[in-house]
Amino acid sequence: MLLKTSLRSFLAHKGRMVLSLIAVVLSVAFVSGTLVFSNTATSTFDKLFASTASDLSVGTAKDDLAPGETDGGKPRTVPVDTVQKIAALPGVKTALGQVFVESATLVDPATNKAIGPTSGAPTLTGNWVDTPRNSVDITSGGAPQGSGQIMLDADTAKKAGLKLGSPLRVITLGGSYDFTLSGIVTFHTTNPGAALAFLDTPTAQKDLLGSAAFTTVEVFGDGSRTDDQLKQQALAALGTGFEAKTAAEQKAENAQDVGSFLNFMKYAMLGFAGISLLVGGFLIINTFSMLVAQRTREIGLLRALGGSRKQVNRSVLVEALILGVLGSTIGLGAGLGLAMLLIQLMKAVGMNLDASSLDVTWTVPTASYAVGILITVLAAWVPARRAGRISPMAALRDHGTPAEASANRVRVIVGLVVTGLGTAGLVLAAAADKAADGGLWLGLGVLLTLVGFVIVGPLLATVVIRVLGAVLPAVFGPAGTLAQRNAMRNPRRTGATAAALMIGLALVTGASVVTSSMVSSVNGQIDKSVGVDFILNSQGSGIGPAVVDAARSTPGLAHVTEQKSLPAVLTTPDGATTRTDLVAASSTFTSDFHMPVASGSAEAAFTGGLSVDQKFATAHGLKVGDQVKVDYGRGRTQSLPLGVITANGNSMFDGAFFTGIDTVAEAIPAADLPADVAVFAEAAPGADPAQTLTALQKAVEAYPQVSVRDQAGYKDLVQTQVNQLLYMVYGLLGLAITVAVLGVVNTLALSVVERTREIGLLRAIGLSRRQLRRMVRLESVVIAVFGALLGTGLGLAWGVTSRDVLIDQGLDTLTIPTGTIAAILVASAVVGLLAALLPAFRAARMNILAAIATD
Repeated sequence: MLLKTSLRSFLAHKGRMVLSLIAVVLSVAFVSGTLVFSNTATSTFDKLFASTASDLSVGTAKDDLAPGETDGGKPRTVPVDTVQKIAALPGVKTALGQVFVESATLVDPATNKAIGPTSGAPTLTGNWVDTPRNSVDITSGGAPQGSGQIMLDADTAKKAGLKLGSPLRVITLGGSYDFTLSGIVTFHTTNPGAALAFLDTPTAQKDLLGSAAFTTVEVFGDGSRTDDQLKQQALAALGTGFEAKTAAEQKAENAQDVGSFLNFMKYAMLGFAGISLLVGGFLIINTFSMLVAQRTREIGLLRALGGSRKQVNRSVLVEALILGVLGSTIGLGAGLGLAMLLIQLMKAVGMNLDASSLDVTWTVPTASYAVGILITVLAAWVPARRAGRISPMAALRDHGTPAEASANRVRVIVGLVVTGLGTAGLVLAAAADKAADGGLWLGLGVLLTLVGFVIVGPLLATVVIRVLGAVLPAVFGPAGTLAQRNAMRNPRRTGATAAALMIGLALVTGASVVTSSMVSSVNGQIDKSVGVDFILNSQGSGIGPAVVDAARSTPGLAHVTEQKSLPAVLTTPDGATTRTDLVAASSTFTSDFHMPVASGSAEAAFTGGLSVDQKFATAHGLKVGDQVKVDYGRGRTQSLPLGVITANGNSMFDGAFFTGIDTVAEAIPAADLPADVAVFAEAAPGADPAQTLTALQKAVEAYPQVSVRDQAGYKDLVQTQVNQLLYMVYGLLGLAITVAVLGVVNTLALSVVERTREIGLLRAIGLSRRQLRRMVRLESVVIAVFGALLGTGLGLAWGVTSRDVLIDQGLDTLTIPTGTIAAILVASAVVGLLAALLPAFRAARMNILAAIATD
């Protein structure tokens, strides 16, 4: 009986359930699609790593005090005779020397443009060795023979428009080398997004390493020993200074590297699902609240016939359960489509996952149904509970729910208390001395203020809409008056509808404040601290001597400053050790940058001394002239006097340690020094900056991996990087607004049905169809603008507090993006207008007599 009643009610209101269903579908689709994509990508890479990993990979032990390739350091290598030593061990079937580096750049000489991935995946260049478990096969041409040939992976060749016989240049820190494409290789399973280039072994050793050596030795056993036994034997035979990784360890390491990228996408997509769930919850609450209100007399009859409160409650919850099951089922199917869409997106950036083998584990439907059903039933619980409290006599007299004045007072008090606690959390976050403490208070403040605004929304709706709608009667006449009164008629419903829009707008407003402040702060730091005219950066590797020489030969430059990064351990007089990346620069650094000096001389740091910041000096009781021991590893140490202590409050120098390149060269041989990580150039007095920039760019155009920018260009680069974060937030906003629009449409549609008789009477006494449509549209606009104002105010509070928490991290300038905020408010009015089109059209089409006769 209960199920039959619920099914009849659900089917009777199926049109009104559709929009709530869409919210559930969207939420579940993001959850299921994310899980399927993540599972598919993970299993694909697991298969790749399992099928290609050697039984044992042997290389030089990692030296934490040696610069990595991306910092301009040299690749780690093992001697050639290591291959023979390992090959002679029992249980070893094959031992092959392999060369692979990430610091080389592939360039198409025809266009002088770098080719390879733009998604952050590496470009790997090495020697071609036919191993028992190659990840690629030669599908066109042949393996490189001699010093003039190179082989490239098919995906990179296709994107670059290269074919057999095409020229290809390889640029390393040691020089530039020209080759001809001799072959194309194709991955067995998937291309993880990397670019692969192969040379023959002697050429790879000479051009990539500069010596006869290997980066690793790949070992394949004969089956008589386990991988762990092979590892123990190899390390025992080779002695100290080596490391060995079994197939399982290689797989785990590779999976971790890939997982860091996939997890970013996974959590981003789950963030979209969370926003959809949160906003959709308000939509479902409104839907069931209005359905319960419309079925007041029906509920009264059920109670009069003997139905208990629990039965009425269960009837509503069963309807919600039906909605949740149906939405979860459709969302699960939509999630599979979303997963395929994500796979196609990955193909666009070079990661060729197989869409025909989606990995749908038991966790996918379990999570989908759990999310869809749980959020729907929870959202419907409050309206269901309210329905069960209706007394039979009150319902039969159509008095609706019992008087809730006391409940409303409690709601307001609770809302104000929660909001007050949230505000206190934001205040404590802004006043915190440490960013970590401030972050905790900020998280608590954001959560409590959001919950508080949702609870106190009806009170705010009554006050704010009275003010917002005051202009409507004067401008739009009777339609404006009715729109204002309709929006205020049910504050709880209006507050819940506006809350859906408020969440998305609060998120984007807060993020806009933070990102705008970030850009302004960086630009301010550049203006205050950077005096140099031109900045040279390299993508993914260091800047070689050839680039520096080309820059120095550019006419119109006063000087060129080099900057290197070296891992080091500092030992202060109090015996404490600090591990850091020491910045070594030319002595002209002091004329290129304005160091904030607290004590000492900036020049002293680059002429035999050392620079530390004020916080570090205070923590270790340092003063100018104190000796600090610097350990560069491999027994290379020196004692340097403290030349300058920099003042805190400048993100470019806070926590940084500086010394001179000449000073470091006294401890480290020139051949072992890493390449530059950045190069700065100053225009000569009287030289035209624009012409000099053009000349400098032309001087280094043979090295497309190096970019040359002036200060304005560098600021644009910072803006671009920050915008990438903001675009994701805009994506979240778009989803939140989509679901919020569904909520506004649903509220208005149900409201029109609820007021059918009233609309008929208004039409009967002379309200035109045009005025009726205008009334519905104005009501929608007022609700949308109300939600936008709440979201903007909340977002401003979050953004300003976040900036205060991060002030020690360099966000010393607060910038309010007034243009973005204004655009948000205007867009909200447009959203309200669009959301009202269908309900307004339906209201205007009502038959007057039929509407008046509606019970």
